[in-house]
Amino acid sequence: MAAFVKLPSGSWRAVVRRKGRYIGETFRRRADASVWALEAERQIDRGETPKAWRIARLRTFGDLIDLHVADMTEVGRAPGRSTSATLRMLKRELGSRNMLDLDREQLIRFGRRRSAQGAGPVTLGIDIGTIKLVLTHAAAVHGVAAPVEPVSLARIALKRLGLVGKGNERDRRPTSEELAKLIAHFDDNPRQVIPMGRIIRFAVATAMRQEEICRVTWSDLNALTKMLTIRDRKDPRQKEGNHQRIPLLATSGYDALALIDAQRPIGGVKDDRIFPYNHRSAGTAFRRACQDLEIEDLHFHDLRHESTSRLFEAGFAIQQVALVTGHKDWKMLRRYTHLKPESLHAVAAAWAAGDRPVGSSCPSFALTMCGPNDCHRLAVRAAARSSCSNASANWSSSHGLMPRLRPTARHCDTARSTVPRISRARGAAIRK
Repeated sequence: MAAFVKLPSGSWRAVVRRKGRYIGETFRRRADASVWALEAERQIDRGETPKAWRIARLRTFGDLIDLHVADMTEVGRAPGRSTSATLRMLKRELGSRNMLDLDREQLIRFGRRRSAQGAGPVTLGIDIGTIKLVLTHAAAVHGVAAPVEPVSLARIALKRLGLVGKGNERDRRPTSEELAKLIAHFDDNPRQVIPMGRIIRFAVATAMRQEEICRVTWSDLNALTKMLTIRDRKDPRQKEGNHQRIPLLATSGYDALALIDAQRPIGGVKDDRIFPYNHRSAGTAFRRACQDLEIEDLHFHDLRHESTSRLFEAGFAIQQVALVTGHKDWKMLRRYTHLKPESLHAVAAAWAAGDRPVGSSCPSFALTMCGPNDCHRLAVRAAARSSCSNASANWSSSHGLMPRLRPTARHCDTARSTVPRISRARGAAIRK
């Protein structure tokens, strides 16, 4: 039998003692206390754990979304920008529905409706996955009887219908003419406040994202070692504290450190950022320039693709490129690598001439390059080989403005003195 006590504050305290269980809750109204106490007694009789009133009164899918956001924010893992946008859309489309009504048919209709609105297979897959995330959170953390299995069945059905699946990997790379037109467009505009030409060059030189470029500070720069620390770099599993040090190279056609030095007269006293601009404003300026120049289907993020591909074309191995791009999964790194098929002719010609890509002439040497500082050693090696052969960097639009080094001698004393030496025993251990 439940007991109800009116507190001096005017609230009501409901206490349930049943089968050795004791549980109490405080309510503003006595009617709410009575409803909760009756349901708590029924749950105890069924052998279940009584739920708190905050959980017991949840009815709609929108309530579960609010519960998920509140719980994740409380533990310091609030949803990011993309997840928050997805949750707002789901609350708008399905928030008023009773959570028990989210059966397989309802979710399939939701998927068809989203597809008709223009959502692609990947976007719809994210939507269905977020629905399952909210329901699973409520069931696992709070014991809510949320229907999780229908979501899995709906995903299978939508996949069979072709509405959920993998998207087409984007392979858009800007041509040398497009980059030159964009840079000239911004540099020739005296009213342009944001130095977009410099930002475009820096993005190609570092493979950094738009938001990362506008967030790094002067205190993150170590000009002596040519290293830059990117704080809280994007990662699907670790949202905060994912700091990474990257080398500032000049192998992609632009000198990253020189571009940073050009920003020194611009930096303010109050703002410690190297590029003290709003990243959204920079993105808007880039899109408008593409429209004015009639450059179709080019996004700012494609500059990251271009930078990654140039690193591979320069001869860096996949584990070395990951030190620059920040990819922890090499399989994910492959989708950003869009090598141009015609570049293989130049590679074959270089091999026939006795040249080998930087970092590939010795497998053991490539495997020892496991730190971000080692990328500078590869760049020094390339420069040493270039000085020995008195070769010049030939810029070719067909190879994405990549310098081709063609030494006349395969080996030289300077190159040997630049390349680190490893013992046979260590090389055998590495190969094992």
